Amino acid sequence: MSDAGVKIQVDQLKGVLVISISGEIKGLGGREFHREIFQKIHGQDAPIVLDLEGLTYINSMGLRSILLVAKRQQDNKAKFAVCSLSGPMREIFEITCFDRIMSVLDSRAEAIATVT
Repeated sequence: MSDAGVKIQVDQLKGVLVISISGEIKGLGGREFHREIFQKIHGQDAPIVLDLEGLTYINSMGLRSILLVAKRQQDNKAKFAVCSLSGPMREIFEITCFDRIMSVLDSRAEAIATVT
Protein backbone atom coordinates (compact mmCIF):
# COMPACT_ATOMS: atom_id res chain seq x y z
CA MET A 1 0.00 0.00 0.00
CA SER A 2 1.49 3.33 -0.98
CA ASP A 3 0.71 6.82 0.19
CA ALA A 4 -1.24 9.14 -2.07
CA GLY A 5 1.82 11.23 -1.44
CA VAL A 6 2.86 14.77 -1.60
CA LYS A 7 3.38 16.99 -4.62
CA ILE A 8 6.28 19.43 -4.74
CA GLN A 9 6.47 22.21 -7.30
CA VAL A 10 9.44 24.58 -7.52
CA ASP A 11 9.34 28.07 -9.04
CA GLN A 12 11.83 30.95 -9.10
CA LEU A 13 10.11 34.26 -8.36
CA LYS A 14 12.04 37.51 -7.82
CA GLY A 15 15.20 35.55 -6.98
CA VAL A 16 13.35 33.42 -4.43
CA LEU A 17 13.03 29.64 -4.63
CA VAL A 18 9.30 29.09 -4.00
CA ILE A 19 8.46 25.49 -3.17
CA SER A 20 4.74 24.68 -3.19
CA ILE A 21 3.82 21.57 -1.23
CA SER A 22 0.43 19.91 -1.49
CA GLY A 23 -1.13 16.64 -0.42
CA GLU A 24 -0.23 14.62 2.65
CA ILE A 25 3.13 13.83 4.17
CA LYS A 26 2.62 10.56 6.02
CA GLY A 27 4.10 7.12 6.41
CA LEU A 28 6.96 6.33 4.07
CA GLY A 29 6.06 9.49 2.15
CA GLY A 30 7.88 11.41 4.91
CA ARG A 31 11.20 9.91 3.81
CA GLU A 32 10.38 10.50 0.17
CA PHE A 33 9.45 14.12 0.94
CA HIS A 34 12.73 14.63 2.82
CA ARG A 35 14.81 13.22 -0.02
CA GLU A 36 12.93 15.15 -2.70
CA ILE A 37 12.96 18.51 -0.92
CA PHE A 38 16.70 18.31 -0.31
CA GLN A 39 17.32 17.33 -3.94
CA LYS A 40 15.39 20.40 -5.04
CA ILE A 41 17.36 22.81 -2.84
CA HIS A 42 20.79 21.19 -3.29
CA GLY A 43 23.29 23.77 -4.50
CA GLN A 44 20.82 26.64 -4.09
CA ASP A 45 21.78 29.67 -2.03
CA ALA A 46 18.66 31.69 -2.79
CA PRO A 47 16.07 32.60 -0.18
CA ILE A 48 13.43 29.87 0.14
CA VAL A 49 9.68 30.17 0.67
CA LEU A 50 7.69 27.02 1.42
CA ASP A 51 4.11 27.55 0.30
CA LEU A 52 2.02 25.03 2.24
CA GLU A 53 -1.41 26.12 0.99
CA GLY A 54 -2.21 22.66 -0.42
CA LEU A 55 -0.74 20.65 2.45
CA THR A 56 -3.48 18.77 4.30
CA TYR A 57 -1.46 16.53 6.61
CA ILE A 58 2.10 16.38 7.89
CA ASN A 59 3.77 13.80 10.11
CA SER A 60 6.78 14.25 12.38
CA MET A 61 9.21 13.27 9.58
CA GLY A 62 7.75 16.03 7.40
CA LEU A 63 8.03 18.56 10.23
CA ARG A 64 11.63 17.48 10.82
CA SER A 65 12.41 17.99 7.13
CA ILE A 66 11.00 21.53 7.20
CA LEU A 67 13.01 22.27 10.34
CA LEU A 68 16.18 20.97 8.63
CA VAL A 69 15.53 23.18 5.59
CA ALA A 70 15.19 26.17 7.93
CA LYS A 71 18.44 25.20 9.70
CA ARG A 72 20.23 24.73 6.37
CA GLN A 73 19.14 28.22 5.31
CA GLN A 74 20.26 29.69 8.63
CA ASP A 75 23.65 27.94 8.35
CA ASN A 76 24.00 29.32 4.79
CA LYS A 77 22.89 32.78 5.97
CA ALA A 78 20.00 32.63 3.50
CA LYS A 79 16.46 33.68 4.34
CA PHE A 80 13.57 31.27 4.81
CA ALA A 81 9.81 31.58 5.33
CA VAL A 82 6.72 29.39 5.34
CA CYS A 83 3.37 30.67 4.08
CA SER A 84 -0.28 29.95 3.35
CA LEU A 85 -0.93 27.43 6.11
CA SER A 86 -4.48 26.15 6.54
CA GLY A 87 -6.03 26.42 10.00
CA PRO A 88 -5.02 22.89 11.05
CA MET A 89 -1.48 23.30 9.68
CA ARG A 90 -1.07 26.66 11.45
CA GLU A 91 -2.19 24.99 14.68
CA ILE A 92 0.48 22.29 14.25
CA PHE A 93 3.13 24.98 13.68
CA GLU A 94 1.97 26.78 16.83
CA ILE A 95 1.87 23.63 19.00
CA THR A 96 5.37 22.62 17.87
CA CYS A 97 6.59 26.26 18.28
CA PHE A 98 7.77 26.29 14.65
CA ASP A 99 6.08 29.68 14.36
CA ARG A 100 8.64 30.97 16.88
CA ILE A 101 11.71 29.62 15.10
CA MET A 102 10.81 30.47 11.51
CA SER A 103 8.78 33.13 9.71
CA VAL A 104 5.21 31.90 9.18
CA LEU A 105 3.29 34.29 6.95
CA ASP A 106 -0.26 34.44 5.64
CA SER A 107 0.42 34.78 1.91
CA ARG A 108 3.01 33.92 -0.72
CA ALA A 109 3.41 37.62 -1.61
CA GLU A 110 4.05 38.50 2.04
CA ALA A 111 6.59 35.67 2.37
CA ILE A 112 8.46 36.68 -0.78
CA ALA A 113 8.58 40.29 0.39
CA THR A 114 9.95 39.15 3.77
CA VAL A 115 12.84 37.11 2.33
CA THR A 116 13.91 39.55 -0.41
